[in-house]
Amino acid sequence: MQEIFRIEKVEDPEEKAGIVSEVLLDLPDWFGIPEYTRAYINDSRKLPLWAARHDKEVVGFVTLAETSPETGELHCMGVKKAYHRKGIGTRLYQALEKYAKEKYKYLQVKTVEEGHYWEYDQTVAFYKAMGFSKLEVFPTLWDEGNPCLIMIKALVSEGRFS
Repeated sequence: MQEIFRIEKVEDPEEKAGIVSEVLLDLPDWFGIPEYTRAYINDSRKLPLWAARHDKEVVGFVTLAETSPETGELHCMGVKKAYHRKGIGTRLYQALEKYAKEKYKYLQVKTVEEGHYWEYDQTVAFYKAMGFSKLEVFPTLWDEGNPCLIMIKALVSEGRFS
């Protein structure tokens, strides 16, 4: 039997913060630094956010930030561990990209460079599967143990940037 997941854009700032908090607390291997987790929760209140739900349970989310008038950033994304590998991340990303194509030429995402943590190697593989390419690594942007990889994707939008 196939599970049914709904993807919806959430507008209420406090609901957004609750969603992000619930999901990130389920993912300590990715979001284990409390001050960064708090920053993602606080940032979510003012960013576009899409949530994935299974029945009434929140199972994932993605947020979008703007880094320039032509570039959006996949700011933060999380899917509860029990729901990994079910296509939820792909569906969340697709909702974000559909929206971003109306506003931006490019999308970027920051993550940890491959070869440092198994969990982030999975993350990089996911972004590659979504069409992102490696742009640049900043070895000490975050700290030496977490080299920041920036990945980018060109968006094609009918008529917006012709």
